[in-house]
Parts: sequence; C-alpha cells; structure tokens
Amino acid sequence: MTFVLHALGGEAGVLRLAEAWHRRCLADPIVAHAFSHSFHPDHTRRLAAYWVEALGGPALYSGRFGTESSVIAMHSGNGEATDMYAAGASCFAAALDDVGLSDARARRELLTWWAQASERMAAYPHDAGDVPAGLSIPRWDDGDALAGPGTDSPASARPDTDSPAGDDSAGSRRTNGDR
Repeated sequence: MTFVLHALGGEAGVLRLAEAWHRRCLADPIVAHAFSHSFHPDHTRRLAAYWVEALGGPALYSGRFGTESSVIAMHSGNGEATDMYAAGASCFAAALDDVGLSDARARRELLTWWAQASERMAAYPHDAGDVPAGLSIPRWDDGDALAGPGTDSPASARPDTDSPAGDDSAGSRRTNGDR
C-alpha cells in the first residue's frame, strides 16, 4: 500500500473521499454542470475504484470498468473547462478536510496527484475521438510504498512544497505513466 493510500485509510477511506468530493461537486455552481445531464448510478464507487488504482492500489477500475483512455474520453470533447477544473480542485481540497486528512505530506502529494490527473482529463477539450486508445491508468509513485502490491518503480524525488504542483523543473513527482 502506498503512503497516500495508507494515510487515507485504504480503499474504504478513498471511497469516503470520493463521496465527499462528489457531494461538494454537486453543490458547486461550476462543477455541478458536469453532472447535470446524468452520471452512472454507481459513479462514486467507480470513481473510488479509479482513484485507488491511480494512487498505487489494486487494479479495481481497469479490472472491471475501463482504461485511462475511456476515462479521459468521458472528460473530453466538451470545450475548454479551465474554471471547472479549478473548481473541482477546490472541491477536492475541501473533501480532504471533510474526511479529516491532517497529514501535511499526504495532502501535498494528493493535491499534486490531483493537478496531474486534471491535466490529463483536460487534454482533449475539442474531440473525445482524439484520445489515444490503450492508455493505462498512471500509477502514483509516492516513493514510500508500504508493504503490499501497488508500486512497481523506484521512488521519485519529493515534491518541492515551494513550487506550484506539476512544475517538473522544481522536482515534483510524476506518475509512473508519465515517465
């Protein structure tokens, strides 16, 4: 289990985080638009499965529901959504508070992961057909895996807390899929 999964309380903690994030999104006047047409009745559990896998846990999402390509395609073809992704990031940060995540390192790493994941989701604003087929879900490497499966690469440098998330020149961590 990776450090961030452990800090969140494992799969059950990630589900609580997904529930908190989804509640906040539905209440947010900008992000709620993304859910205004419809969403899968089991959206929160699927979201948690994706997050568990992306954060270095077992293949709960790709083993049952789809690939990174299918997830990115779901978020693509709707035009530029800079404001929506910024509001979604605020909802995520607030959801970390909602679930009581007090570990500063875990919070920094999760916010960095969120920024990188959001960049991937926003990469194809004009046409979902532009998303390459066969993309695998990138797995977060927090460089401090605890006993168990989930990390398969050497540790990366720690994120520089004085630099913006995602600024590779400052030594921010990347997902295994970004290497």
